[in-house]
Amino acid sequence: MNTFHYKQVIVMRVDLKMSKGKIAAQAGHAAVSAAEEARKHKREWFKAWLNEGQCKVVVKVKSEKELLELEKQAKGLGIPCALISDRGLTEVPPGTITCLGIGPAPVEQVDKITGKLPLL
Repeated sequence: MNTFHYKQVIVMRVDLKMSKGKIAAQAGHAAVSAAEEARKHKREWFKAWLNEGQCKVVVKVKSEKELLELEKQAKGLGIPCALISDRGLTEVPPGTITCLGIGPAPVEQVDKITGKLPLL
């Protein structure tokens, strides 16, 4: 079995009741934006994550408050992250915070923040 040493976690808000397509698009924004943060600020982590297959996990929270707390924790640990705010063209009002991308970063560090969250 192949073990990953780096991963990225996308944290979605489920209280917004977004469609599957909207969730997929928002998750894509979070994945690309957080990866770009890692590429710029934690190049070693980014390269290792890319080389081992870009492990991603999607979990859920029930509120914006929870999402903001996770972002605070990630920043506190020096983990690249990206909070996604929607433009409001389709399902949610402009400026709605929909999700958070955390990492790529070492698995142990990401798990300190997201390890107990349920899968989406």
